Amino acid sequence: MNFNRRYFLLLLFISISHSALHAPSNNATYSEFDETVFDWSRTWAHVMRMVRDKHYQINKPQEGMTKAINEFLNHLDPHSAFLDEKTYTRMMETTSGSFDGIGIVIDNTRKPKDRFLTVVETIINGPSDKAGLEAGDKIVEIEKETLEGMTTEEIITKLKGKRGTKVNIKVLREGQQDLLEFEITRDKIEEQNLLSFLIKNHNIYYLSLSTFSRKAIITMKELIEQSQKGSYKGIIIDLRNNSGGLLSSVVDICGLFAPKNSLVVLTKDKNNKALEHYHTRHEPIVNSNIPIFVLINNYTASAAEILAGCLQIYSQEFAKKHPQKQNLMVFLVGTKTFGKGSVQEVIPIGNNSAIKLTTRLYFLPNNTTIQGIGVTPDFYIDRTFGPPKQMEWMIKSYGREKRLPNSIKVHKDEKNEKKKKQKSAPQTKQQKWKERARKILKTDNQVRETISLINMLNYANKHMPDLVKNREKALQYLKANHVNHDELEIEDITS
Repeated sequence: MNFNRRYFLLLLFISISHSALHAPSNNATYSEFDETVFDWSRTWAHVMRMVRDKHYQINKPQEGMTKAINEFLNHLDPHSAFLDEKTYTRMMETTSGSFDGIGIVIDNTRKPKDRFLTVVETIINGPSDKAGLEAGDKIVEIEKETLEGMTTEEIITKLKGKRGTKVNIKVLREGQQDLLEFEITRDKIEEQNLLSFLIKNHNIYYLSLSTFSRKAIITMKELIEQSQKGSYKGIIIDLRNNSGGLLSSVVDICGLFAPKNSLVVLTKDKNNKALEHYHTRHEPIVNSNIPIFVLINNYTASAAEILAGCLQIYSQEFAKKHPQKQNLMVFLVGTKTFGKGSVQEVIPIGNNSAIKLTTRLYFLPNNTTIQGIGVTPDFYIDRTFGPPKQMEWMIKSYGREKRLPNSIKVHKDEKNEKKKKQKSAPQTKQQKWKERARKILKTDNQVRETISLINMLNYANKHMPDLVKNREKALQYLKANHVNHDELEIEDITS
């Protein structure tokens, strides 16, 4: 055992020393790291020897080793992780092109020790939506396996799979005492990430992107071209709950707005050395003064943050360079984005496994990073939701004069109203997905306030063009006249 132990330490020392030779000699951090690892490797080897010699019943040592490695990587940052053979193989299979999955947007803040995975949103008409999964549900079990101790990457890999295959999950839902069980049939998600409408009575186009795919650029281009043919007031691009996707798609979308060869994003390593630069490749197609309002929230992450931040920056820069022109009027509406600006590299290692390691950060065209910071909206508007069912019942039962005993009724009998409602067409459990989306948008306060902003800007353009002749002036005008979450200055006028 002593020979094996010395041999193990020798191999580890050679490996560390070899990497140190390729590191900058003037960086003391490398030396400190090497000393720490070498010192603790002896402790690790000692523990392994004690386990082998003295433990009563050694059970699945490989599983313990992989969890130990994963715990170390998770300690570095929340996105670095160990990918065992099964996870790594399935990940490579499901990340080539479009993927098949269950169609949910997840909470990116989850930690491995958490016992559940929160569903932020279900993709409309996607597999989970059809099965009855709802936003806010907490997945606690996949195929009879609990999630505690499982990385988010492992969970995602388990949820993904071949189209047509089924996955069984159990969720915890607020207001429900028992766990709810769902059998979901996986489907192609790429086909279900776009939603576009014309808000006809306001002449405004609306486009929702839940993730970025190759199809997104085509739809976006068609929508912009269509909007420039008529007298439309503006375009709303909804990036709320968009967790990212293909960076190439984001670069191409930016190219629809920014000049050709404009920098969209660059990556830098830990030595602040610029590595990859991503530039637009085509001439922009936006040739009118139509304003673009981008909806963002705290679940707008990664590539979606890059798009929002890049458009905001180029809109600001264009206004500075061309103060007399009104082109490229982009405004961000909503709440601060997630702040995921790191790049992970999947590196194959021994035993047919791999590690996912954070190696770089993304930087926007103005040389600022979104990592841990996010992108700040021009107009802070938080999402509000209707009252819960209990409150609706309270208002219905107690908050009306007509609910008082023997109250005077001057309108139709309520019984007749109830009969009329019963005769109307019943609502099916699974409405057509576009109908559901329309219904949701009608009560979406962020969308409605964005429409108000567009209408204000359109009115000023027609009657007071000097007040909104460029982005800076337009921003000042809108902020001065739109009451949102800014603190109100209230003065006491009593004598």
